[in-house]
Amino acid sequence: MFAIVNIAGQQFKVRKDDELFVHRLEGNVGDKVEFSEILMTANGGSVNLTNSIKVKAEIVDHLKGDKVIVFKKKRRKGYQKSNGHRQYLTKIKISDIA
Repeated sequence: MFAIVNIAGQQFKVRKDDELFVHRLEGNVGDKVEFSEILMTANGGSVNLTNSIKVKAEIVDHLKGDKVIVFKKKRRKGYQKSNGHRQYLTKIKISDIA
C-alpha cells in the first residue's frame, strides 16, 4: 500500500517504513506528526481518492542539505557574484498509513 501525500507544499509517494527528507517541520526529534492532506491511496490494484486516510510519521532528525552554489556573471562588465545556500531539512520515517 502506498499514498500520495502533501507535506510542506510538496507531494511525496510514501509507504510504511519509508524515510524522507522534507522541508523543515515544527517539532523535536522523536515527536510524532500526522499528515491529513492525502491526494491518493493505492492498495494492490485498487485506487482510492478519498481524504479519510491519515499518514503518521516520526521526526528522526533535523539537518541541512547539500550546498547549492549560485553564480551570476555579466560578460564584459567585470561583474561576478557567487553565493551559497543550504536548505534546512527534516528527516521523517513513515510509521503508519491508516
